[in-house]
Amino acid sequence: MVDKATGSGGWRGWRAATQAALYGVDGTGGFYRRSEGPAGHFRTSVHASPLFAAAVARLLCRVDEALGRPSSLDFVDMAAGRGELVTGVLAALPAEVAARTRAYAVELADRPAGLAHRIEWLPEPPRQLTGLLFANEWLDNVPVEVAEVDSAGVARLVLVRDTGAERLGDRVSGAEAEWLARWWPTAGEEGLRAEIGLPRDTAWASAVSCLAGGLAVAVDYAHTADARPPFGTLTGFREGRETAPVPDGSCDITAHVALDACAEAGATAGATAKGAARAAVGARLLTQRAALRALGIAGARPPLALASTDPSAYVRALSSAGEAAELLAPGGLGDFGWLLQPVGIPHPLDPEAETG
Repeated sequence: MVDKATGSGGWRGWRAATQAALYGVDGTGGFYRRSEGPAGHFRTSVHASPLFAAAVARLLCRVDEALGRPSSLDFVDMAAGRGELVTGVLAALPAEVAARTRAYAVELADRPAGLAHRIEWLPEPPRQLTGLLFANEWLDNVPVEVAEVDSAGVARLVLVRDTGAERLGDRVSGAEAEWLARWWPTAGEEGLRAEIGLPRDTAWASAVSCLAGGLAVAVDYAHTADARPPFGTLTGFREGRETAPVPDGSCDITAHVALDACAEAGATAGATAKGAARAAVGARLLTQRAALRALGIAGARPPLALASTDPSAYVRALSSAGEAAELLAPGGLGDFGWLLQPVGIPHPLDPEAETG
């Protein structure tokens, strides 16, 4: 329920409120600059199993092959947290590929103690990359405005205070109104809400433009135009539990991503980076379940006979199968969206993966 009282001040759009709550003001404070990192509040695929990093390593090897095995291969871990994914990918790579790989962790928080010296810690990705840029649960934390349809059928910006109280503000206009009309029309029904994903399109296009050649991948909670949630997805997470999205810096604030809109923005950026002729390969949207299966994660239980012949191997295989099942699970991590955006190379995953 939106509080439409005028209030005495402190009202601002969800984009500004989320930006301050997550990333602080003037480079200080904010949820994501805390020492415990994202792993202290929610569980991602990276934290669920080392199988995820191993699959990303296999994807990097496929990109390497598509690029003709360059003398220097780049891997960028966007929104790196505490560097868990990039560390796991380097450990899973074949020695020859690892020796040629330049590794980057992109994160606003300070570099964690103990991270391998070979991993560069940066606030933004470098330019002219050749390799794989991998953004796991990054775009859902790029702040966006929230719109709600009023009693007259007009989409208005939702304003919020640090307490989480809301009221309606000005009519959505300009580029934001155009984005809504194109990607998330609200049909004029009072109470319908939408998250205006324009800043995410811009952020993704900027990330893709960093590639001189290779592949950009975004993995996130996602939806597409044929199934937008009618009341939006804005929510919070604190200490492993979903909670109300209160923009006071005490919790993560997240909303699912319109990955189809990001794909269109990224295609333009990829064409600019490599020239239209070489960037003609379109983006591909897969579920995580399909993508990971195409990268060799099956989740099948080991044969029971192994328990008799090699009990230790059976226990290890059973544990691995359980972890794989979590990564592939319908209704869970397996439903995450994967946006694969090639720049100057063919798609590194087989088309059959789309039906997984």
